[in-house]
Amino acid sequence: MADAANHAEFTDRLTALRAQAVRDALARREAVGGVIAARGDPAGADDEHDPEGATLSTEWSRLEGLRLGALREIEEIDAALARIADGSYGVCIRCGRPIPIERMRARPTAVTCVPCASAV
Repeated sequence: MADAANHAEFTDRLTALRAQAVRDALARREAVGGVIAARGDPAGADDEHDPEGATLSTEWSRLEGLRLGALREIEEIDAALARIADGSYGVCIRCGRPIPIERMRARPTAVTCVPCASAV
């Protein structure tokens, strides 16, 4: 992917995706903090026996998983931005062939072409 216009397109898209992932991670961290605070509340201490829904432990686990997913997404985006900077963006890490632009548009953090991704 040597086209400078494509690099600019993907840099802009990845930067926007990163900003959203950061917002998501921060929101999940805040939500996890709320669950932690609720766990310390004596009125909610027996949530394990509440038939009305998920326990605080379940909610904590769910939110923490979402937060960690957002952090992984940030790492993938940062790696993609680094590949743009070093000129290796859009090149399959397994076979060295160009990754089709359509795949990069569908999955801008992709590191493999479709045949290599299918072979896993």
